[in-house]
Amino acid sequence: MPKSTILLADDDKSLESLLLIGRSNAMQEIYRTLAKVVNVDLTVMIKGESGTGKELIAKALHNLSDRKHKPFIVLNMSLIPKELVEIELFGNEKGAFEQAEGGTLFLDEIGEMPLEAQARLLRALQQGEYTTTIGGTRTITVKARIISATHRDLEKLVKKGVFREDLYYRLNVVSIKAPPLRERREDIDELTRYFLIKANDKGLPLKEISPDAMPILQGYRWNGNVRELENLIYRLTALYSEEVISADIIKKELLKQIDTSEQDLPLPDIIRKYMQTYFMSHGDVLPSSGIYDRLMPLFERPLLEVTLEATEGNQLKAANLLGINRNTLRKKISELGIEYSKKRFGSEE
Repeated sequence: MPKSTILLADDDKSLESLLLIGRSNAMQEIYRTLAKVVNVDLTVMIKGESGTGKELIAKALHNLSDRKHKPFIVLNMSLIPKELVEIELFGNEKGAFEQAEGGTLFLDEIGEMPLEAQARLLRALQQGEYTTTIGGTRTITVKARIISATHRDLEKLVKKGVFREDLYYRLNVVSIKAPPLRERREDIDELTRYFLIKANDKGLPLKEISPDAMPILQGYRWNGNVRELENLIYRLTALYSEEVISADIIKKELLKQIDTSEQDLPLPDIIRKYMQTYFMSHGDVLPSSGIYDRLMPLFERPLLEVTLEATEGNQLKAANLLGINRNTLRKKISELGIEYSKKRFGSEE
C-alpha cells in the first residue's frame, strides 16, 4: 500500500507522511481549511469527539507551515494537576510557551484549563508577552502559534461560567471540526489498510481483512472513532493466527466492544449499541426467541447493584429510590444473585 497522503483540495497539492487519511467530504473540508490558514498566524481551535485525530490535524497544520522546522509542543490540560498548569505553561524553567518558541503550542483539552490559568493565558495572548512564574523576573515574548482542541462544548462551559468567553473567542478565530468516524464511513477501508500496515511495522503479523467483513466495519457506530478502529486492528493482528480476518471474527470482536466507560453516551445509546452488537454476533440468522427474558436481567443488575451501593446496602432506602416494594427488591436480589458493597458508591476507601 502506498504511503498515506493528505490532499489539499484547493491546489491539488499532495504531501506524504502527515497521517491524515481519507478522501471523504468531511476530510476534504479539513484539507481546504488547512490550505487557507497554513501560513496565516491565526489561532485555531479543533473540535471533535475523543479519538477523532485532533492532534494529528494540529500536527499536519504545523508540518505544512513555515514553522515546520521549529518545535511542536503538546500540553494536555486533562493530564496536568490544576495547580501545576500555570507552571507548565509559564514556568521559569522553560515552560511550554518558551519551549515552543517559533513553532506551535498545541493546547489539548483546553476545556479542562482552570480559570486562573485561563486569565493568564488570555493576558499573554493579548499582550504578546508574559513574565515567568514562581518568582521569575524574565519577560518572554510569545512567538508560538497557538492551536487548541477540545471534545467538550465550550459555549456551554462559557454559559456555566467555567470557561472565559473572551478567551474562547481569542482561541476560536479559526474553527476546524474533526468529524466522527460514523460521518466518514467511506474512509474506513483506507484507514483499516493503513492500520494493518502500521501493525506490521510494530512487529505484528501482516493480515488482510476479508471483503465481506468491510461492510461490517463500515456499518459499526465507532463511538471511540478512529482510535477505536486502530485498537481493533491491532487486537485482530495480535490475537488471531488467520492471515485473512473473516467477517465472523470481526463480529465476535465488535461484540466485545460494548464498554462505553470513556464515552459520554446517553443511556438509550448505550443500550442501542449493545443490542446492535448482540444481533450482529448472530450473523445472518436471528437469535432464538426469548430475548426479553434473557436480556432484561442484564439491564436490571447494574441498576440494582449501584442503587444498593449508593444507599450503603439499606434495602428499604434502595426500594424507595427505585419505586418498588421492598419484598420485590429482595426477590430480585435473590433471583439475580446480586452481591453488593455496603460502601457508598463513589466514596473513598
